[in-house]
Amino acid sequence: MAGIAPRILCIGMPVRDLILRVEALPERGGKANASHLAEICGGNALNAAIAMARLGGRVAFAGPMGDARETSSAFILTQMAQEGIETTHIVRMPGLSTPVSAIMIEPSGERTLTIYRDPALWTVRLPEADALVADCQAVLVESRCAAFATSLCAEARRCGIPVIVGVDRAMALQDGLLTAASHLLFASAQLQETAGIADDGAALKRLAELTPAFLAATRGPRGTIWLNQAGALEETPAFPVQAVDTLGAGDVFHRAFALGLAEGKGLREAMRFAAAAAALKCTRHGGGLAAPQRVEVERFLRDHPQSDSMEAPRLWACRGKIFSISGKSAPEMKQSSSND
Repeated sequence: MAGIAPRILCIGMPVRDLILRVEALPERGGKANASHLAEICGGNALNAAIAMARLGGRVAFAGPMGDARETSSAFILTQMAQEGIETTHIVRMPGLSTPVSAIMIEPSGERTLTIYRDPALWTVRLPEADALVADCQAVLVESRCAAFATSLCAEARRCGIPVIVGVDRAMALQDGLLTAASHLLFASAQLQETAGIADDGAALKRLAELTPAFLAATRGPRGTIWLNQAGALEETPAFPVQAVDTLGAGDVFHRAFALGLAEGKGLREAMRFAAAAAALKCTRHGGGLAAPQRVEVERFLRDHPQSDSMEAPRLWACRGKIFSISGKSAPEMKQSSSND
């Protein structure tokens, strides 16, 4: 019905994030003092769920969490409730721990992290597909969750529901999600590793031989490259911003794209909407909890007309210098561009 926000199911594994801001990473065996500590909830799918809820979607979450008595899951569930995310389909795993990560963020916004996931969490059995996909306009899933999500995603596709997979690690060419998905959004390095080709465009075309899904690769400040319906390569530029924290930016991009599709946007419009949401997230500390509100993204897009964004020089920061797409330094420029 018109006027009702689309309902989107996110499938993944929530994580409790401990974030430390540091001037520089410690050397091996060394120590570093942090200037800031934050405790937030994270994980690819949960970051995405938060982003979509703030962008106006109705969001349900499914996936495993630890024992009902442990503190990490209680912390995460409280945060999810505050964001208005439906948690009915989360499965508690007796005797197990909810994942926890330690993340160090440098002044450039680059992050380094260590994460613990109890291996037994992968054995979870989700509720029946009929209950999970009822009234859904899209399903979003972490690529690492193929073991417990592939059959549900295949059922969603049989029902005509788009299935968007955010890929942040290399996939096996036999991975069930490769063909169960309708849309696969890779990070550049993982795309190349999956295809075995050190070029994003060629890698996309290689994978197009194996799956009918829409294929794209995010490349941080270099924007996003994707294949259109004719099999030709297109690019969506990233918006130039001063990035301070890239943690969760890819998740925000993926889920803003998915929400755009669920709302009926075309591919180009959904890509641009996602790029704007990710750019805004990068200007703020706080990982996925720094995802922007819908009104902020719409204002940002109004302030950056499409002709301007398409013609703007593509720039990014590296070791304190600003580079154009040609690779030449441009020290007079003040901004960097980010779209992880």
